[in-house]
Amino acid sequence: MKSFIGTYGCKIDDKGRLKVPSALVKQMEDFGEAPFVVKRSVFQNCLEIYPMKHWEKLMEKINRLNRFVKKNADFIRMFTAGVKTVELDTSGRIQISKDLMLFANLKKEIVITSAGELFEVWDKEAYEDVVATSEDDFAKIAEEVMGNLSFAPNPEAPTNP
Repeated sequence: MKSFIGTYGCKIDDKGRLKVPSALVKQMEDFGEAPFVVKRSVFQNCLEIYPMKHWEKLMEKINRLNRFVKKNADFIRMFTAGVKTVELDTSGRIQISKDLMLFANLKKEIVITSAGELFEVWDKEAYEDVVATSEDDFAKIAEEVMGNLSFAPNPEAPTNP
């Protein structure tokens, strides 16, 4: 499964046209001609942009939820609120709708950052606030999230004699 790589500073205009950096455009080409899906993030005031094939896999899981359970129906409604499809135009831009711009409080200066199989679009100031954590705080988070994972050894890695 392909993942995006990189963090990019860029600009968005008043009409919501976001000029995608060429390095990211090149990565987006790996997903063919299919559109991308833009949605509100669940935990932060930023946007998430998924390649269609990753979005469809996520929606397969969500569509298995029983919609006759109120909590599930509420979650699905909130999760998909404001979802839009976007495509790169001939100038390498994507169009972000006004409602999504307002949700993420996007001004002129923004940051696009990779997040595995998707990338996020942030207001620059908000992004800098979120990543401005101390080394100790990040180390604690890293240990809590990754410390109990079992990593299988890489059979191709060289071994010490």
